[in-house]
Amino acid sequence: MTQGINPWASNQSIDVGKLFSEFGIEPIEDVTAGLPTVPSFMRRGVVVGHRDYGLIAEAIREKKHFNVMTGFMPSGHPHLGHLMVMKEVAWHVAQGGTGYIGVADREAHAVRGLSWRQCKEYGREYLACLYALGYEGHTYYQSENTALKDLAFEAAIKINFSELSAIYGFSQETALAHAMSVATQVGDILYPQLDGGPAPTVVPVGIDQDPHIRLTRDVAYKLRLFTVEQREGYVSVRSKNAPAAAIDAVHAAYPGSKRYEAHVDIPGADLAGVEARVRGIEMEHGGFGFFLPSATYHTFMPGLQGGKMSSSVPESFISFWESDKDLKKKVMGALTGGRTTLEEQKKLGGEPEKCPVYLLNLFHMAPDDEELVEICRRCRDGELMCGTCKKETLARTKEFLKDFREKMDETAHLVEG
Repeated sequence: MTQGINPWASNQSIDVGKLFSEFGIEPIEDVTAGLPTVPSFMRRGVVVGHRDYGLIAEAIREKKHFNVMTGFMPSGHPHLGHLMVMKEVAWHVAQGGTGYIGVADREAHAVRGLSWRQCKEYGREYLACLYALGYEGHTYYQSENTALKDLAFEAAIKINFSELSAIYGFSQETALAHAMSVATQVGDILYPQLDGGPAPTVVPVGIDQDPHIRLTRDVAYKLRLFTVEQREGYVSVRSKNAPAAAIDAVHAAYPGSKRYEAHVDIPGADLAGVEARVRGIEMEHGGFGFFLPSATYHTFMPGLQGGKMSSSVPESFISFWESDKDLKKKVMGALTGGRTTLEEQKKLGGEPEKCPVYLLNLFHMAPDDEELVEICRRCRDGELMCGTCKKETLARTKEFLKDFREKMDETAHLVEG
């Protein structure tokens, strides 16, 4: 793969512009106008891209059924680097979406080599954080969800090793369990539609997770019994290994339609109406009727020492359980976008877009947009020195963690197992 994205890497450089052009991700600005309210993570450019988010914006706007689903691999303690996707899920649930959270313990066991006990313990921590944000919805562990595992098996029938090699760079040395965990992730993304019926489903992810989205969209398409296409003056419903009885059912549903061996043409029909009806016919004849999943993509929250904030690099992240002493050490010792000398800082100003401390505020610690704009202005104008900014950010972060831990205590009873 030209872009070479590895969803399991702790640190990698991704050319976002190239990724968008090469794989068809659209800028998020194209669809935000369709939302009743635009959340801060979209306003501030943290979420930068999407696939088919227009379906979700329409569902939010018109109060239609939709799902929001994402998963967390419990390979270590959750930290602020995981908070953005948690916020995205909680926000979509608040907009009327049905929430699904998968704890990817099979993936952590296969890819990271964690014991099942460790997976369970870390998984509980992730769920505790989600509930503290007000999440309401379904949660499950991959290893305990039989319906998910059956769906993953069905998905695996549509995946071959040449695809896995092209998408993920798998080789002859790749463990079979790793490949199985990929099929399980495909099942995760499609599971909400198996559980609650076909519906638009958005999957908020970091931009490095796009390979999973692309593979799942491909599998969802292959699992459909029909394709429904708009033609000039008619809608064509074309079989993809649909049984003859299903084709007959489509023909019977539309008097005046023309039945051919492998397709039915419906003159003067409404595309959206035919799509909905055909989905129902598919399900009556053993199909899934899946919508292709949508996705939003957020940029990485940088580590305090640069690079990606990663559970495998303790000095890079801030834990939700960070002690005051360690928090101070990490924030005050973080890299900044400041100049080499105090004189240069006052003369030239800082570079907040390069500063992990400023970006910590942009992502989470300065919820008020006007406050964030003022922090940025003071930095650029040389009014705000890095030491002062760190102290102010430390105070905000300390207060945030205190409040967050209190919310986790209040919702601890919601974490099962």
